[in-house]
Amino acid sequence: MRLFAHPLWAVGFRPLFALAAVSGALFPAAWIALLEGASLGLSPPVPIVQWHAHEMFFGFGWAVLGGFLLTASKNWVGIRGYHGAALAWLAAAWAFERAGMAFGAAWPPALFVLSAFLYQVSIAGMLGWTLVRHRATDTYRDNVIFLVVLPAFLAAKWLLLDPADWRLGAGMALALFRVAFLVMLERTLTQFMKAAFRADILRDARLDGAIKGLALAAVVADLLPPPWAAGIEGLLALLLGFRFAYWHPRLAFTRIDIGVMHLGYLGIVAQLVLQVLERSLHPAWVGALPVHAFTFGAMGLVVPAMLLRICKGHTGRKVAFEPADKAALYLMVVALLVRLAAPQLLPAAYAQWLILAAALWFVAFGIVALRILPMVVAPRVDGREH
Repeated sequence: MRLFAHPLWAVGFRPLFALAAVSGALFPAAWIALLEGASLGLSPPVPIVQWHAHEMFFGFGWAVLGGFLLTASKNWVGIRGYHGAALAWLAAAWAFERAGMAFGAAWPPALFVLSAFLYQVSIAGMLGWTLVRHRATDTYRDNVIFLVVLPAFLAAKWLLLDPADWRLGAGMALALFRVAFLVMLERTLTQFMKAAFRADILRDARLDGAIKGLALAAVVADLLPPPWAAGIEGLLALLLGFRFAYWHPRLAFTRIDIGVMHLGYLGIVAQLVLQVLERSLHPAWVGALPVHAFTFGAMGLVVPAMLLRICKGHTGRKVAFEPADKAALYLMVVALLVRLAAPQLLPAAYAQWLILAAALWFVAFGIVALRILPMVVAPRVDGREH
């Protein structure tokens, strides 16, 4: 069909990054409105705190993850990749899930469950089939990790939708995203630092393997006795910190587009350290500090740079960050400080800090959306098909 021949359906990042940018701007603003008592005409099937956690991880986060993996995996195994009607199906399934999370309280249970899992099951099945079928030509032998992580997200989602276990599900979802981000940062920063600075970062198979193994073990940390969980997370933080020292951070911080990737890496380390402190010392900090160290410190910093870089590079444009692009990244750095540090210094203004952080996030992702949407709906500027 000519409809599915549109450039929007040419490669996985096009529709899914568009959805990620738009939802990334809107979801935190909607959360603040709901928190302040507005109904927005919604009838979500879960309490609003669960709704917020679910939509940021499985709405926004999984649009990013799906777009990245669908695009990267075709290069990893050397195939054309999913396009056309397959991508339209995924976009429709994602929208169906958003409808279920917004209005599913009045839906029949079976219809809500279908809406909640259709997108994730489709993505996991499509990517799993790609990696298994083309394993002989896969350039990354550790891609088997995604055959574990993607199905595990379904278990995390099921728990997150359960009123009794939703915090366990949210913790598992965060840990699974941590695994995915560590794999992505390991691969992309090796390339970025080489291309930008001719610098080789530390890559040792034993160290990298230990990091990924501990990251996988940490997925079930909340099911373990607290000392065991803290031990796994503390050792992972230690190894990540050691490796970071050899990833040339001084060079990276001279360029905001690469510097935020390093800051995102540090956000993962910070989240682990804060989680260890929470398990062992039970500090009385304001807000869910470990969770937002990851969502703002890792996802919030890395994702905008990732969307801009991939959309530029994979539409035939020069990967150069213009003033508007850099402004979005700097805004996210400020949002991180507002969301994490400011409430600890002035806890009486906590509600105002939440609003300001959400506003900064909204503006930053709004800029990203305005920047990438014209790219993803147009043909490549270099004349190539995909």
